[in-house]
Amino acid sequence: MDNRYVIYVRKSSEQEERQALSIAAQFRELEEYAAKEQLQIVASFEEARTARETGRIIFEEMLGWIERNEADGILAWHPDRLARNAVDGGQIIHLLDCGKLKDLRFPTMTFDNSPNGKFMLQIAFGQSKYYTDALSENVKRGIRQKMKRGEWSWKAPTGYLNNPHTRNIDIDPEKAPIIREAFKLYATGDYTLDAIKDFLATKGFRSRTNKVMAKASVQTLLKNPIHCGLMQVNGELHEGSFKPLISKELFDRCQDVMKSRGKATRKRHNDFPFVGWLTCVHCGCSITCQRQKGHHYYHCTKKRGPCPSKHYVREETILRRAKKIVEQLSLPDLWADNILKKLDQEDTVQKSGHRVAVEHLKNEKRELEEKLEDLLDLRLDGALSNDEYLGKKNKLVSRKVNLDQKIAHAERSHCEWLEPCRQMILRSKRAKSLLQTKDLKEIPTFLKQAGLNWSLKDDAVRWDAKIGWRVLCASPKSRNWWTILDSNQ
Repeated sequence: MDNRYVIYVRKSSEQEERQALSIAAQFRELEEYAAKEQLQIVASFEEARTARETGRIIFEEMLGWIERNEADGILAWHPDRLARNAVDGGQIIHLLDCGKLKDLRFPTMTFDNSPNGKFMLQIAFGQSKYYTDALSENVKRGIRQKMKRGEWSWKAPTGYLNNPHTRNIDIDPEKAPIIREAFKLYATGDYTLDAIKDFLATKGFRSRTNKVMAKASVQTLLKNPIHCGLMQVNGELHEGSFKPLISKELFDRCQDVMKSRGKATRKRHNDFPFVGWLTCVHCGCSITCQRQKGHHYYHCTKKRGPCPSKHYVREETILRRAKKIVEQLSLPDLWADNILKKLDQEDTVQKSGHRVAVEHLKNEKRELEEKLEDLLDLRLDGALSNDEYLGKKNKLVSRKVNLDQKIAHAERSHCEWLEPCRQMILRSKRAKSLLQTKDLKEIPTFLKQAGLNWSLKDDAVRWDAKIGWRVLCASPKSRNWWTILDSNQ
């Protein structure tokens, strides 16, 4: 009785096997070979999965035909189509040893079911596994070398583009300004992830699948250290040689905002917008709220004992007081734009070298680099575990990147007051939008950034303006601002 054969074709989707014959080409070659050799074909199996790992469903199904005596032999293009790992190769050899698999046919090599033939088959399987292992190690080694040079080895993350000439990444001129603005907005603390998502949507920003970015994707975007020049791969940080999209300082501010919002807070049964903002001017206790006859009334909690405050203040009254303060702190667009322009001019004027400060930072950087070398020596000597090494290395690399950016910042010699002032003007410019907001919680969030010691006395809101914001409470605002700017020069 002639042997019954099954055809098995496989094409990995992975880059390592781009040169292998396609599925259609394998079928054509094997069918021509079967016709030429007059082989009886009882079934065909097609699989598109790498043979490096075990658990190929179609491969196991084909072996099931052999186990059930529904077929006697396998026809494949080459032994590496059947196995590139020791387990699958061992299964083939085992089926040959127990007589369930009677023959193997390959157009590319000759096999006979004998001790010598099985030995040669094992060599072929071993060569396939060696090729896969060696290729994998070569790829990993190449990636490690690229990481040491600070080069990105994969598809460019959002905000960057792959450069085929340098084999690194460049800043995306279209998306980068939008992402940079998103980081700046989030760092102010005035914007939630949902607000940033809406901002990106209004700018026409889309994901790789051309969809509006989800909230989780926005969070991933803001948490990715690649934007400040750090590459994180398998938990290990590497300093990138590409141009960072934002500064390390701005990235850290965003992470601080995200962490502060991630802290668990006690849920309140009633959602009153001004609870947690004001304290009682008499005893210092928190102001709480209760609903009566469809209205919200705010009053002292009196947690510290008797309090002379007897007033119950309607929410509408506090809202009017709060909006009046917001109006005080708001700048018209024209004034705000003029001030921002003035700040930009001042920024340019102040660009001069601080050599002593820069040299101090460079010395600190050299010390960090020496520590990194010492740390690597300790790891190579076995004095540190891999987890200990990565933990200490990541901290040092993060500090080094921070120092690099501080050095660049010092060489540009920007005045420290410029950026906080710019952020304050931007907040003031956006403040007027709070007068029409439906989310009343946004109002105390903004006001807490502008002032301190917010308290309630009878139906009046009292507070102390923070430095800088005090000027906005004066009148006329525009002239006072030019005085402040001139005094800082």
